[in-house]
Amino acid sequence: MKPFVLLATRAEDLPADEEYALFLRYAGLTEDQLIRVRLEAGPMPPLDLDELSGIFVGGGPFNASDAAEQKSQVQHRVEAEFAALLGEVVARDFPFLGACYGVGTVGAYLGATIDRTYTEPISVVPVTLTDAGAHDPLLEGMPATFGAYVGHKEAISSLPPSAVLLASSPGCPVQMFRVGRNVYATQFHPELDLDGITTRIHAYAGHGYFAPHELDVPLAAVQRAPVSHPSRILRTFVALHARGS
Repeated sequence: MKPFVLLATRAEDLPADEEYALFLRYAGLTEDQLIRVRLEAGPMPPLDLDELSGIFVGGGPFNASDAAEQKSQVQHRVEAEFAALLGEVVARDFPFLGACYGVGTVGAYLGATIDRTYTEPISVVPVTLTDAGAHDPLLEGMPATFGAYVGHKEAISSLPPSAVLLASSPGCPVQMFRVGRNVYATQFHPELDLDGITTRIHAYAGHGYFAPHELDVPLAAVQRAPVSHPSRILRTFVALHARGS
């Protein structure tokens, strides 16, 4: 099988390593089938799409809606690299699934409105499929409404006509969308389980998602409802797009 790639931006080793492990586990891939690229550590290498099955993007600390002067040199580089990559990905309709930061990267490329209107604290929220989502092959077998882990400082408040809305939540109208037939982005985290999000809560206690002295608040919020369905999206993505070498 031609490998998939995970493009990651987490600088902290523990949540970065666990993110990779979660993608491996829930996508059903081995390490030789999922190449990890840590973009915060160095430039994006050349990616020959003809030699890949698909691309995953994990979450991360970068916010597309931040003012240019607030962004680090690394963030500016990563954004430029994603813009160039997505030019080819969208033109070729190449299999792409961006989780969390995928909304910022794909949304920015499309010219979507990304701002702080629909921020969501770290928690479990009900995500409901649109009619288009209910008929999308990547979401086949998903319940009409399912619980998912969220936690984000920005979100898309307005999608351009070129995108198809697939899922929403009460506090965030754009939880998932598609461009073409094969390019997807989710605001929620399909790769996370309870252990994974617990690790991230501890790792990012000082990153502005919640007050450091209120650690118990998000830890309790992510245990209020079970989350079991979103990881199915990763397995389905692999099943749909894995290609022979």
